[in-house]
Amino acid sequence: MRASRGILGIILGLGSGLAFGAGGAVVKPLLESGWSPGGAVFFRVLVGALLLLVPGLIALKFDLRPLWRAKWTVLTYSVVAVAGVQLAFYMSIARIPVSTALLIEYLAPVALVALAWVRTRHVPQFVVLAGSVVAIVGLVLVIGPAGGALDPLGIAFAAIAMIGVAVYYVLGEKSDTGIPPISLAAVGLFIGCLVLGASLLVGLVPFEANFTTAPYFGTIAPWWVPVLTVGAVSTAFAYVAGIQAIQILGTRLASFVGLSEVVFAGIVAWILLGEAIGPVQLLGGLLILGGIVLVRFERPALATAPDILPGTAPALESDLTFEPDPLSTDLPADLPAGTARPAERPAT
Repeated sequence: MRASRGILGIILGLGSGLAFGAGGAVVKPLLESGWSPGGAVFFRVLVGALLLLVPGLIALKFDLRPLWRAKWTVLTYSVVAVAGVQLAFYMSIARIPVSTALLIEYLAPVALVALAWVRTRHVPQFVVLAGSVVAIVGLVLVIGPAGGALDPLGIAFAAIAMIGVAVYYVLGEKSDTGIPPISLAAVGLFIGCLVLGASLLVGLVPFEANFTTAPYFGTIAPWWVPVLTVGAVSTAFAYVAGIQAIQILGTRLASFVGLSEVVFAGIVAWILLGEAIGPVQLLGGLLILGGIVLVRFERPALATAPDILPGTAPALESDLTFEPDPLSTDLPADLPAGTARPAERPAT
């Protein structure tokens, strides 16, 4: 059952990566027809929020108390992992090449490995370190960062986007909030849409939209068709599947599976837009997949044995006694021999 859940988690993670990666190919015709990145991402998040609002409420049984109890988690997820990532990324690509911004943003899995290293003061397993190196080399080959001088502020915005992606994976693993994945995605997109809308109103991000027609899968379609597609598939489905994958696989493995987004983005752009994939990019995609496989082979940490005081012998299994909770009547059927069962309390 654990293996089947792992396979399900990887399928959901790859599905989320495919959906996120396909979004660029769908949005690019909108940008070429006069839409600004800020306008496109606002309508994308708006459509996703509207589509998930009712299913998210149904999953919560229309009880908003779990959202209030986990308000700081929900607010951080919405502002940082949804709106913050989008705003920081688009502000970075206004100053540095898109490929460089993507490369910095997708360093999030390595940043999570480094964070765990610092927090636990334990060197990660060799397969994790090897997987990180292989995946990042593949990422460089796929994206191909541009050379030349870079704007420090653009790099800073890209780093903020990377932090937002890391927060997305860390908070997505929290299963103790009582919030179903679809509900967390719904409220995250809803609040994120409000934050993005406010940033557009104050002029922090330029807003332009062309409500006419746009190229769509080789034809010409009304503007709302690609907007609905990217909102439903590359936003609503992608966030829900991504959160579910994180809760199954855990933060580290899910973040590496998320690197498949750049591979799928290249494949979808090749199929829909005719953008050729070179042998170097193919090699990079294979290295990313190899890094994911290596991280997948991470062994679970073994429980440490209790310390034994000097001069004492470790207890044998026969020496262990069962001490039941005096306020509980739930006792195991196979008590050790010689253990007396406590008297049952009279019913009150």
